[in-house]
Amino acid sequence: MSTLQLPTYEDVVQAAARLAGVAHRTPVLTSRTADAETGAQLFFKCENLQRMGAFKFRGAYNALSKFTPEQRRAGVVAFSSGNHAQAIALAGQLLDIPATIVMPHDAPAAKVAATRGYGGKVVVYDRYKEDREQIGRDLAEQHGLTLIPPYDHPDVLAGQGTAARELFEETGPLDALFVCLGGGGLLSGSALVTRALSPDCKLYGVEPEAGNDGQQSFRAGTIVHIDTPQTIADGAQTQHLGRHTFPIIQRDVDDILTVTDDALVQAMRFFAERMKLVVEPTGCLGFAAARDMKEQLRGKRVGIIISGGNIDLARLATFLAG
Repeated sequence: MSTLQLPTYEDVVQAAARLAGVAHRTPVLTSRTADAETGAQLFFKCENLQRMGAFKFRGAYNALSKFTPEQRRAGVVAFSSGNHAQAIALAGQLLDIPATIVMPHDAPAAKVAATRGYGGKVVVYDRYKEDREQIGRDLAEQHGLTLIPPYDHPDVLAGQGTAARELFEETGPLDALFVCLGGGGLLSGSALVTRALSPDCKLYGVEPEAGNDGQQSFRAGTIVHIDTPQTIADGAQTQHLGRHTFPIIQRDVDDILTVTDDALVQAMRFFAERMKLVVEPTGCLGFAAARDMKEQLRGKRVGIIISGGNIDLARLATFLAG
């Protein structure tokens, strides 16, 4: 059995070079109101303003840009609840690579529409009864496609790490960084960057309370698999961490935290009312956790990665009005 080769910070640096001029260098915003509430100085890395509305574009484009001519001709297949789907479809469109995306039947309509709009061919499945990973593998085998999973891939997680790299380039060293956690692509990529650029920074992954497989895995020292969680954070409805992401998280992350769906709704309202930002529930995980930890963060310089802003407007209105 071959030893797993984990990516390094140098892979993130190379990914940043591939993404230069293609991915947006998203803004880092501050909020006096958020600072006053927490007693800390907060820096929000706004990946909700990234191309296709989420950080996922970084990893998808980095992975597809490394395809051989044969792989490009045959095409790519991916499985995703929405953001990776859009990211692969857009990256495929930009690189002229045909994209097939396996998406759950209950994925947000806006994410499905955007995926198709970017030229992706959508294959629908039932996330509570069918195995999306097996469907993806079957399609890859039947049609000669290259499977690019949403997080468990060295090129994907290296690409995701470029968001944290940009944040540290702008802020300098931080005392703490909060990163949302689904399958671990953004968190593991951010971990490589954090240990290279701000080694004393406390790094926290944040999951929805109902889907704490990462927290369980972190405590147990081995990957724990759970049933698909029931949470409004659809981008974090993953069932397990990845073979590539977990070892990095185990080595470089300080702790895995959880927050309630209600806390995510409160964070969505804050972003909309105070910062005029549309943020999807998953994108609120980091800020919700920082609010919960405000006593420990007083006087600290704190980074928060807002992972995405892809949410149906009707659903957003329901959350904001509730």
